[in-house]
Amino acid sequence: MTKVQTGLVIEFYSNSCLVRTKEHDIPCIGIKDVVVGDQVNIEIIQDSKKIRGVILSKEPRKSSLRKKENSKSKVIAANLSHVGILFTPQPKTTSEFIDKWILTAILSDIKPFIICNKIDLEHDELYERNISVYEKLDIEIIKISAKKELNTNNLINFLKEKCVLFVGNSGAGKSTITSLLTGKKIKTNSLSNNQGVHTTSISTLYQTKNDISIIDSPGVRDLPISGWNKDEILFGFQEIYKQSKKCKFNDCNHINNKECAVLDHLSNGEIDESRYNNFIKFRDSDNCE
Repeated sequence: MTKVQTGLVIEFYSNSCLVRTKEHDIPCIGIKDVVVGDQVNIEIIQDSKKIRGVILSKEPRKSSLRKKENSKSKVIAANLSHVGILFTPQPKTTSEFIDKWILTAILSDIKPFIICNKIDLEHDELYERNISVYEKLDIEIIKISAKKELNTNNLINFLKEKCVLFVGNSGAGKSTITSLLTGKKIKTNSLSNNQGVHTTSISTLYQTKNDISIIDSPGVRDLPISGWNKDEILFGFQEIYKQSKKCKFNDCNHINNKECAVLDHLSNGEIDESRYNNFIKFRDSDNCE
């Protein structure tokens, strides 16, 4: 066996990881800042009858999904191409949740898209209106029922040759979708308040027969954005950022300044009110830099 090999980090624990090479899945001692999805170079160590490895270095990342809170920044997963945001009528998904994830994905150089799961359930006019908001932004929207396996081929076809992480509120169906795509039962544990389910504490990358890579990472539902600065938050709301370039004053606050292009497009309906309100809320948070 070649002593130095290149592989993909497919599982990550508190102080070690599992690296998939062409021939084996090898337990490795990790180096600082290695996460699931990283391409790494490892040195093979023959320990009795067990094959083990030491990570020597990691390759440059195409993308890094970051969780940013105040001055802290933590990479959740590496080399993602897409983030799939679950939008459901029950439990209800708020526009704030969706906009946080769209913002984070864009600022992490990852493509966001929306999965309308549980289309077999009844939904109200507000639900349809919220979908239309994101349709106008040219964000890919895929409507399925993972539990009933309705339209799931649309999701499979879209995700071929992509690397994705699914995010959603507890009970939105993240584990059901992952189980459906991988053919593996993803373990879940009931929450103590009976509000839904959450996955196990191990970050894992699954590779499917449809050439889909899925990174399943726990603890990403609660997403702080206080680490992004005001200019980054503006850029994360692309339709507002585009119009802000047309404002008369470079330091326009987009709230009450005269000749503000953002307010003009808000008043004529070209910028959605919920998106604008979330932008102002995120940007003017006390914790925002």
